Amino acid sequence: MKYVFLLFFLVSSVIVAQGQTKSPLENVVITSKKKKTQVSTNENGELYVNVSPKDVLKFKTVGLVRYSDFGAKGDGKTDDIDAIAATHAFANQHGLLVKADDGYTYYIGGKERTAFIRTDTDFGTAVFIIDDTEVQNRNASIFVVSSSLSPFKLEAIASLKRNEEKIDVSLPSACLISVSDSNVRRYIRFGLNQNDGSKQTDIFVVDKNGKVDMDAPIIWDFNQITDITALPIDEKTLNITGGRFTTIANKVESKYTYYSRNIAIRRSNVLVEGLEHRVTGEGEQGAPYGGFINISDCAYVTVKNTLLTGHKTYRTIGSAGKPVSMGTYDISVNRALNVSFVNCKQTNDINDRTYWGIMSSNYSKNLLYDTCIFSRFDAHMGVANATIRNSTLGHMGINAIGSGTLTVENTTIYGRSLINLRADYGSTWQGEFVIRNCIFVPAGGSPTSASLIGGSYSGQHDFGYTCYMPERITIENLHIDDSNHPKDYQGITIFANFNPQMEDDSYQEQFPYVRTKEVLLKNVTTASGKDLTLSDNPFMFKDVKVTTD
Repeated sequence: MKYVFLLFFLVSSVIVAQGQTKSPLENVVITSKKKKTQVSTNENGELYVNVSPKDVLKFKTVGLVRYSDFGAKGDGKTDDIDAIAATHAFANQHGLLVKADDGYTYYIGGKERTAFIRTDTDFGTAVFIIDDTEVQNRNASIFVVSSSLSPFKLEAIASLKRNEEKIDVSLPSACLISVSDSNVRRYIRFGLNQNDGSKQTDIFVVDKNGKVDMDAPIIWDFNQITDITALPIDEKTLNITGGRFTTIANKVESKYTYYSRNIAIRRSNVLVEGLEHRVTGEGEQGAPYGGFINISDCAYVTVKNTLLTGHKTYRTIGSAGKPVSMGTYDISVNRALNVSFVNCKQTNDINDRTYWGIMSSNYSKNLLYDTCIFSRFDAHMGVANATIRNSTLGHMGINAIGSGTLTVENTTIYGRSLINLRADYGSTWQGEFVIRNCIFVPAGGSPTSASLIGGSYSGQHDFGYTCYMPERITIENLHIDDSNHPKDYQGITIFANFNPQMEDDSYQEQFPYVRTKEVLLKNVTTASGKDLTLSDNPFMFKDVKVTTD
């Protein structure tokens, strides 16, 4: 009797599903008519997916679907993106696992089609070839990991204060709050890529009662809010595993026309594990990439045991009218909280300067590298709290501006400085640095006179905020391998010469720099045997207290 009831339940489910459903976001129409399962498109590019009632029963019983179930050839030549997108659309509708077919090579051409991932996905050992040589829309991601929970506006919140612990709101669940004030400009960039800044932006997590997670506090005062949105946080972790991806690089003119042919993560609570991404076909020219793993507007994302690739550096004319090297990335993190990279590395030499640094981030909080081998860590428009541990960083080292605590431990750094405070955003860090049990190899071992803390600040440019150096810098158990040094080498300095023009009190900063108060040094050794000195500009740092244990 129970089997008769089960059959009745399944058939009833199919009858319900026979009606047409449409997802505006995915641009997919799904039907369950009594004809074969097939995928087609109309003249407007909409994807039409019919799944026979028999196949619906089969897929729901098994609990998963494969790309081949929806017509993917996997021969490395036929464009399979429609079949891939259709598979995910059906899986999203029924809450099914998606599995790539073992031994298949899926070719993805330049058609504008995005597959939306809302269920666990196992790419396995399948190969995905993403051909960017002829692309209809460079801004269209290949995959978007998205939530079924819809964002909504919080019209009642008119203002916020820095470090505010609770907002006056009642929510259906924990949410990521994204807030901005378009009347205030921050991060007014200086230099060859100068700009007029960006609207004041912040993100933070609150529980359903509006209590702010103070591990990622509000960092600005918002006297006026022009937009505030709540993005509900999925409670269940979505898992994406495996996959051997290769991008055939674009060959268009080298301009700031970023390509986003990637996996875009736009959902909170996601684990990416065991993925590989390689790049081939880079020639004499090409546009930059905005991150194959592109994480934005979400929280609690972990990327583990993953292999990525640095992109070739191309040059163009910057906003100041002079030649510049273009940033191009395989990792991008924007407006995201609690993002971790664990046991990850890149395919190319982390000290090969022909490849740009692999990662960039903006408006993010609580970023982590743990057991990673990457060419750089970078925070452009601010990071609040970051940790780098058990890792190795290559020729671009650690570049950051932001606030909170930057912790670096059990890590080897091959950059030009131990930590570089980005001069184009004011060399600012409002908080402290903690460096423990690290090795610093200045400029990857090339002859150089280096500093532990790099940066530059003239005091004549308005960045849209007061600029700070870390209030306290603690360095314990650091070995500096400066064995290969120039003939006139005087040793490592703690601080670079941030402003060579500031030689005495006659120099006036229009926008004063808040300098470090205290440096604590414990067991800092050099291969050259030379002691650390304060700076080539001792006047600028004359009030810094240096304590040596």
